Amino acid sequence: MIRVLLAEDQGMMRGALALLLNLEDDIEVVAQTGAGDRIVPEALAVRPDVALLDIELPGRSGLDAAAELRDALPACKVLILTTFGRPGYLRRAMEAGACGFLVKDGPVEDLATAIRRVLAGERVIDPALAAAALSSGPNPLTPREQDVLNAAADGATVADIAARVHLSESTVRNYLSAAIGKTSARNRMEALRTARHNGWL
Repeated sequence: MIRVLLAEDQGMMRGALALLLNLEDDIEVVAQTGAGDRIVPEALAVRPDVALLDIELPGRSGLDAAAELRDALPACKVLILTTFGRPGYLRRAMEAGACGFLVKDGPVEDLATAIRRVLAGERVIDPALAAAALSSGPNPLTPREQDVLNAAADGATVADIAARVHLSESTVRNYLSAAIGKTSARNRMEALRTARHNGWL
């Protein structure tokens, strides 16, 4: 029996996925959570073979949890299942140690097959997304530029951003300017939208 941990913040979607997967003869959903910061504690408690993770989760993103899970429970294979088929997310998922990346609009049979394949040591990636990731290139933003853009998300002033990320205001302006240039944006909010759209944040 393949033991699966399921992390999905939408209760109805999580319940439906669990029901469908439990219909498979060789798959059992042994734990479910709607919060990203519960993934690793749940995994350590139940020791699943595969962790099926959404990206956008409260408390901690599925991508961050995947990296933590790789260190805490190396035998557990991670499969990302998301609405957000963005090349940057795929790249970050692979860097975090995920073995697979699927978008939610695929057939449920593909999901069960993907779970079996990642457990067998294969990589399973949505083909269209893989092609897009190859053509989009790497994330052009440095980690600090990402921090500063994230801190600007609610329309914060430069002074507010500087306080949040513990940098001087002039350094924040430099990072914002670099991020705007690298995303070919006209201002910081456009840079933020472009970075999010591409999965760079």
